[in-house]
Amino acid sequence: MKVEALVFVGIRGSVVALNRATGEQLWATRLKGYDFVNVVLDRGAVFATSCGEIFCLDPLTGVVLWHNRLKGFGTGLATIATGARAEGGAGAVLAERQRQAQAAAASTAAM
Repeated sequence: MKVEALVFVGIRGSVVALNRATGEQLWATRLKGYDFVNVVLDRGAVFATSCGEIFCLDPLTGVVLWHNRLKGFGTGLATIATGARAEGGAGAVLAERQRQAQAAAASTAAM
């Protein structure tokens, strides 16, 4: 299968690859944590951030090619930028930050 036939989803500490035509799950790779995962496809590799760490995955198998703990930077949300055309990234992270802020505001208001 070609990379163009796949859709990548970052969800609750995992990256999932789906068949674009059928929605069938082809693979799932557990990264770290249970929170938001930012995913970018760039030049034949899937880059994903979770809990302040970055992972590079093979898009056809989900195998982790490399991983960097980004030691010393904490575990917050992280964005990904590459030299290629954006295929994900900052928009998703901004939406997640807004969701988190709204949840915190709702929690405070409920007290």
